[in-house]
Amino acid sequence: MPSAVIVEYDAAWPVRARELLTEVRSALASLPGADGFVYEHIGSTAVPGLGAKPIVDLQVRMPDLPPLAELAELLVPTPFVPAHGARPNSPGVHRDGRRPGDQADDAAYEKRLFHSPAESAILHVRRADSPFARFVVDFRDWLRCHPEQARRYEQIKRRLADQHAGGPDYDDYTRAKTAFFTEIGPRLRDWAAGS
Repeated sequence: MPSAVIVEYDAAWPVRARELLTEVRSALASLPGADGFVYEHIGSTAVPGLGAKPIVDLQVRMPDLPPLAELAELLVPTPFVPAHGARPNSPGVHRDGRRPGDQADDAAYEKRLFHSPAESAILHVRRADSPFARFVVDFRDWLRCHPEQARRYEQIKRRLADQHAGGPDYDDYTRAKTAFFTEIGPRLRDWAAGS
């Protein structure tokens, strides 16, 4: 993966997300319970006006995670292939990190990660009960409702991208953003509980 570069918001991102999610939904239709899966555009590219890395993040939430090989086989008609991370300790490849205050069992943080370099897209497949899956949706919606915080988040991302511009990948950039998530976590939880 290249180092993090933040670009201006592109109105084509949600269009591309919808198209890719349609392909993924079709590919996963044979899985038991597929009608109840939740397909979402997440991350900064899902927040109108927010500058971001030009990589569309998508999420599928399902009750249980099939083995990686089974999902990879089902996703063959799509542009997505398994992602292995740039380093052995790349964050968020096989499991998500526990957020402060999370009470779920460790198994709820397991995930399957796919990417499409050609489409500049990442697909996160998470359990429906994953606190992190809920966090990314709440965070997206919180930024949409709090434009001043979205602007602040963009400034932080641009500063961190500059700091980590010489890195071989954007793993350190990703880890550095955790401080912002931790800072706003209590406000985000309160907001999500009231919305």
